[in-house]
Amino acid sequence: MASFGKKSESSASSSFSSFSSYSRLTMSGCPSGDGEVQIHVRGIPFAVDRNLLASKSSRVAALLKENPFQDLSYLLRDFPADPETFEHVVRFCYGFELKLCTDSIVPLCCLAHYLGMTESHSIDNLLKKALALFTERVLPSWNESVKALRSSENIGKQAMHLGLVDACLESIIGKALADPHLLGHSIRPRTSGVDIEDDKNYKRNARRRLFINLDRESEESLSTLPLHLYTPIIDAVVKNNVPSHYVAASLSEYVKKWGFFGGDAGVGENSMSMSMSIYKRNAQREVIETVEGILPRERGLVPCSLLFDMLRFAVLLEASSDCRNGLEIRIGAQLDQATVEDLLIPSQGYAKESQYDIECVRRILKNFYGNNTCLDIPGIIKVTELMEEFLVAVAIDIDLKITTFVSLAEMTAAASRGTRRNSDGMYRAVDIYLDKHKHLTEVEREEVCQVIDYQRMSQEAFEHAARNERLPLRVVVQVLFVGQLQLRETITRKDEEEEEEEEEEEEEGKEEGRAELGYNEGGVKSEMQRMGSKVMELERECHVIRKEIEKGKSTREKPKKGGVSMWKAMKRKFGCMGSTHNSNCQVNKKMAHRR
Repeated sequence: MASFGKKSESSASSSFSSFSSYSRLTMSGCPSGDGEVQIHVRGIPFAVDRNLLASKSSRVAALLKENPFQDLSYLLRDFPADPETFEHVVRFCYGFELKLCTDSIVPLCCLAHYLGMTESHSIDNLLKKALALFTERVLPSWNESVKALRSSENIGKQAMHLGLVDACLESIIGKALADPHLLGHSIRPRTSGVDIEDDKNYKRNARRRLFINLDRESEESLSTLPLHLYTPIIDAVVKNNVPSHYVAASLSEYVKKWGFFGGDAGVGENSMSMSMSIYKRNAQREVIETVEGILPRERGLVPCSLLFDMLRFAVLLEASSDCRNGLEIRIGAQLDQATVEDLLIPSQGYAKESQYDIECVRRILKNFYGNNTCLDIPGIIKVTELMEEFLVAVAIDIDLKITTFVSLAEMTAAASRGTRRNSDGMYRAVDIYLDKHKHLTEVEREEVCQVIDYQRMSQEAFEHAARNERLPLRVVVQVLFVGQLQLRETITRKDEEEEEEEEEEEEEGKEEGRAELGYNEGGVKSEMQRMGSKVMELERECHVIRKEIEKGKSTREKPKKGGVSMWKAMKRKFGCMGSTHNSNCQVNKKMAHRR
């Protein structure tokens, strides 16, 4: 707290906490008599010397100038002053040191301005000192600016006239643009499907987040501001392109505080709506409509459960159709993140046809199909499973009409036809509906069973349906027929698989045979090449020998002593010469033959 004044009090009289102690102090420190006047502030009387007050207030001086005996008891009847603020004015008039907190500075500035405590009337007057303290101590700080702006709620016109509200707004907006974390804790998107506990990057910074959160707890939240002061700040940061997740975090915190009944969106809505005042209903409806209009459109910035809470209270508080439609579109864009409990929106009005608002869920589902493409198979599967669980939950409602149940079931089944999911969930919902609506005729039960795709039921579902007495006879026959077809297809598929396996084994055997044959052919081919090379070598040798024979015939020379003729060498090579005495193998063979 800041302090300023002309002189200080003793330690005993420095605690000016009660008005009784203040009265004793003024009575003991100032002369009483005809110069003293009692001023009533919200029923509490203050004894003040009129001449002393007139020396600081131009308004009081003007009144006393016109009529010295003017009744000043209701001086502040046209100004929304509180006793604590007026106490600071009286303390200043008597010259005591003032102990001011942030919450009292803006009201004190406005009251000093109303009383005319300006420099033109008295030097170093209260308005100048209060404005200086506002500039030096309040505007540089985020927390003090938020507190000061909050304190101007009851004196908004006077604070706006002095420019205090605009100064606080500019200070807050400038600090939010420099540090968007001041708007609120960023909500971590869950579009990736990874749980926070399983995210290693999230765990790695646990210690850093702990210290950051401790620092953020000491900061003043914008959610403490009234709506007419909160909205200009959010509009300004949105126009200056502050990241959307910070804006969404701030709006989420604000709507939780002011848009729901005591911050709990799921307890006693109907009973509380009957007992709450019209003013509170209007205020909460205005908060929800305003937040929905400002909330960024990106998917996953706000939890789907919070959007459902806003929609639930928008319906309950009779918000505008634009607000409800906007929330339904937002929910439809991220319906795959919802739970069954989110979809259980109670019906409103005395003429309700069912326990839950089925038409609202149908519109949300339609928005989901309109916003998603056929490529988002995981999202479609999640929504299909969600809607099947929702059908199971609402099937127990006795008042749920056949047309309503069938239409919603058909929308659910239409989206899952492009996937490979079975229809066991739909069969379960139909079975529960038939069990809770035993008054249905045979034709009506057949109409309900039309939403089941028997081709995609599991074996367990087939076995259950074959013994289900709640199903019409025609449906049971159809189930048995489809089961027989699937069994035949299964057997045929197994036979085909076995034949394919045998063909593959035969093909593998042929490949092995070809490999072995290829190896044998290679051996034969190499052997033939080796024999061919030998034949060529023999032909070359025969050619050389033939030349030698021709040369011997032409010269008819005897071989030299000790030498071997070419002809004998050739005969020896072909094995025609057994010894050196047999010179002609052909002659010897003929002679042997004649003998």
